[in-house]
Amino acid sequence: MKDPFMDKTLDRIDRKLLRLLQQDGRTSNADLARQANLSPATCYRRTQRLFEDGFIRSVRAQVAPEAVDLATLAIVGVVLDRSTPDSFAAFETAARAMPAILDCYLVAGDFDFFVKIRVRDIHDFSRLHASELIALPCVLQTRTFFVMKEVVDNRPLAI
Repeated sequence: MKDPFMDKTLDRIDRKLLRLLQQDGRTSNADLARQANLSPATCYRRTQRLFEDGFIRSVRAQVAPEAVDLATLAIVGVVLDRSTPDSFAAFETAARAMPAILDCYLVAGDFDFFVKIRVRDIHDFSRLHASELIALPCVLQTRTFFVMKEVVDNRPLAI
């Protein structure tokens, strides 16, 4: 399979635009152009190309979890009952459909997947675990780690 980024290169200006947009995705094109020392038209074309070429997936707000009553963060290690392409696919499809799962990673090691879940509190997690999480396809075992403190969360990429 061909790497989609193989023929696409980033110059120093593209990298600067990416850094600036990671800091504040709401920056207007005029302000972005000024900060990158570009004309607004050139800045707009470059930014559009970064979207079209897949370097920028989306721009969205980072909501404060506590403000929307989702302050409890849990990382759950999941072991499947078998390691087959079908069991992995079934779990991945179900995980994508479960709104409480923020992130899901296929990993190497003692677990098959790690999922990141935000809930109101431990009681909310307990309900979710009993009714939805262990009911996901092929789940044999889970191990939950409650986050005590978020030291680094969603840091911008070092470009």
